Amino acid sequence: MTYQFRIGERVVCVNDKFPGIKTDQQLREGQEYTVRHAGTFTHYLDGTYYGLKLFEIDRGQDNDADGFGYDDMPFRAYRFRPLVEPKTTTTTKIEETA
Repeated sequence: MTYQFRIGERVVCVNDKFPGIKTDQQLREGQEYTVRHAGTFTHYLDGTYYGLKLFEIDRGQDNDADGFGYDDMPFRAYRFRPLVEPKTTTTTKIEETA
């Protein structure tokens, strides 16, 4: 089963490698991002995939030598994992002794 991301959900990048692409895709492994779009996208070469657009990155027009002519193309969802917040916080009481 594939995880379905939600708009506003925090994610962390787990794969920022784009073999064969020279243009910086602005994605950084280990960096946290916020989902602004999640859904299927059809690419004329790669077919249909589930992708994410991020509030922190607007990919703009993809018209350079490596580009495919798309506007703000989503990243493939496999590049991300949900950012898991701790369910509980632990506090430790420290007593001073004189």
